[in-house]
Amino acid sequence: MNNLKLFSIASLNGVSQIMLQENSVTGIFFLVGIAISSLNMALAALLATIVGTATAYLFKYNFEEIQKGLYGFSAALVGVAIVLFFKLTVATWLLVIVGAAIATIIQHFFIKRNITAFTLPFVLVTWLFYYAASFLHPTLLASQFPLIPSENDIYFFYIKGYGQVIFQANIWSGVLFLLGVFFHSRIAAIYGLAGGAIAGLAALPLASSDAVANGLLSYNAVLCAIVFAGVKFKNCLWAFISVVLSLVIILLLQNLNILALTFPFVAASFLTLKIKNRNQASPL
Repeated sequence: MNNLKLFSIASLNGVSQIMLQENSVTGIFFLVGIAISSLNMALAALLATIVGTATAYLFKYNFEEIQKGLYGFSAALVGVAIVLFFKLTVATWLLVIVGAAIATIIQHFFIKRNITAFTLPFVLVTWLFYYAASFLHPTLLASQFPLIPSENDIYFFYIKGYGQVIFQANIWSGVLFLLGVFFHSRIAAIYGLAGGAIAGLAALPLASSDAVANGLLSYNAVLCAIVFAGVKFKNCLWAFISVVLSLVIILLLQNLNILALTFPFVAASFLTLKIKNRNQASPL
């Protein structure tokens, strides 16, 4: 297999790994799903995952890890986030490149130490850029307008939860993301739907109906459920625990006026894995 093909597969796998799937076709589904909502965000996701993959090759990280897309997903999310939160200028695209490279280096820091960090590098880089700009140069930030859901969106919040994993409020983006996951793993797709539905329903009395309808209380739960997807009852139990934890954490962050991103997913999944591993290590 030639180098360009290997690089292309690694980059597309990087996009698919946003939802913990290792499949280049799934990566294409995700890119198309972003593009139908925002072409600039799709370009940013593609550019960032290419930069992340190239950075990993440049620093000679583990080849198999690169091909699995492990150095592309946090970078891709950084790219989309920067286009969302910052005014679109030449400097913004430079920030995408720099942010993607930094996220890749941080990802390697965790991988090398066998720490399951999920999308934490994306969260850290985005927090750094966003809050630095907020305090030092707020004019760099784009205006954020509230998402006004349609009357029917409340019936499809679990689909929109899929879309919001990559910052997309368009329901068709959510459909394409769901199909992308389904293409690689049916059980993961179903778990993601269930997780998003549980979190959204539980959030109804605790958050605004608009936030629920837009999938903003579901997207972290989608990822949590996918992490623990499986055919055994214990998989359902661990997925449920992580979904509940992610909802508690995102509500707490919202009350503190902290940009949540996928931190609730990272924290909830990390804690649930710790509980799960300790439970398995305990004598019967």
